[in-house]
Amino acid sequence: MFDESDHDHEHVHEYVDERVDDRDDWARRRRKGIPTDENLLVVACMDERIPVASALGLELGDAQIYRNAGGKVTDDVVRSAALTTNFFDTDEIIVVNHTDCGMMSARDEDVVAGLEAQAGDFDDVDLDPALPELNIGDAGVDEWVRMTDDIDEACSAQVAYLEEHDLIPDDVTVSGYVYEVESGELRRPGERVAEEISERRV
Repeated sequence: MFDESDHDHEHVHEYVDERVDDRDDWARRRRKGIPTDENLLVVACMDERIPVASALGLELGDAQIYRNAGGKVTDDVVRSAALTTNFFDTDEIIVVNHTDCGMMSARDEDVVAGLEAQAGDFDDVDLDPALPELNIGDAGVDEWVRMTDDIDEACSAQVAYLEEHDLIPDDVTVSGYVYEVESGELRRPGERVAEEISERRV
């Protein structure tokens, strides 16, 4: 005897169609205007010891992550932040700096001397190949490299800079944390988890 309940189950093609649509959304999320899962941009140091995703509890798809030497808020970070906050629905930025950073390990003049030994005359060097129409103007190479004296002050200053920047919408939440490589924990600037942390060696 025919039982109408036999047709109450979901057809396999419906499950497959849902997976195909989900994969298409994932692959084409920029074209479809789908933001990151957490509407988040993270700016962090490129140091291999910093587990950015696990430290912040993130999974693939949760955030855009911009990493550079020192986790510096450079002009290109501002460029990326301006684009994602104005056009991709990003409403939160987190800056992650860390202790024992390589950007605290040498004197400014030693870094400049080392780069000059490699490149020769800096006047002939393109210091921003991604944006060749821009240059560092009258700034020195030490300002371009931007070594760090105090990681906590640097983190707080970078948060304030992003909060006040004209290209970042006022409703974007900006936070900053210091990752202690000594303790393996995040903390707010000015706080300390480990008994001893490294300071800049000059």
